Amino acid sequence: MCFHARIVLEAKDIEALYNVTRSVGDTEPGRLVYNHANGFSHPLMWAIPQEKPKHMTPMLWGLLPFNKQGADHEKYYRDSIRYGAGLNAQAEKLFDFYMYKPSALTRRCIVPVSGFFEPHTCPKPKNFKVPFYFEAEESKCLNLAGIYSITPDKYVSFALLTKEAEQGSRYAKIHNNKNRDGEHRQVIPLADNQIQAWLSDDLKQDDVYEIMDNDLPEDRLQAYPVSKDLFSPKIDSDRPDIIKKVDYPQIQIEY
Repeated sequence: MCFHARIVLEAKDIEALYNVTRSVGDTEPGRLVYNHANGFSHPLMWAIPQEKPKHMTPMLWGLLPFNKQGADHEKYYRDSIRYGAGLNAQAEKLFDFYMYKPSALTRRCIVPVSGFFEPHTCPKPKNFKVPFYFEAEESKCLNLAGIYSITPDKYVSFALLTKEAEQGSRYAKIHNNKNRDGEHRQVIPLADNQIQAWLSDDLKQDDVYEIMDNDLPEDRLQAYPVSKDLFSPKIDSDRPDIIKKVDYPQIQIEY
């Protein structure tokens, strides 16, 4: 699952890369730049919505129920933390689960990130976890597939879609903890030429899954271990050097 991301492109840079303009309503959201965006703090992030694909708009990271008031979002996030607080959405449940189904055909989005972080658990010592940083080899930005919701009081929030990682893939080797269903999971980065299709209103269920099944090949990404400060609640990890490579003798995989 992806609960940590990095977004260091300024809004004007995202506008230029995606040929979109900002749509912010009555309140300027600020820079929305993060060396480490911890999903559990539910930051505002730029996303490109299907309903207005020529614009980008700030959304809360953590999907809120479409039929409840967003003003209560802090309590909702606290109560739902054991379920992941809406940060990720399983692609396999996209057309079935009540939280996701209303967004599946009409409220998909692209979430531009500079990269994302995933944990790797080393066999020794027990439960020794190391964060890995993933980024595109040839691009300044990754296009993560997501869905969003709009509450009756107009709070806009999103979840990053995930799918089962193939056995033996880089995703599975690095993010090697399985979920409660015994699966390795991965986010769904899309190639640049898939963005327009993902935001199209013409897709049917099979079309949506075809795009997710043919996402950006993992060999277009690079990944390496970084400081364990990323996981510490007592240390400020929202800093530029958080993506500096760190070598750990405990790591026993090729990455």
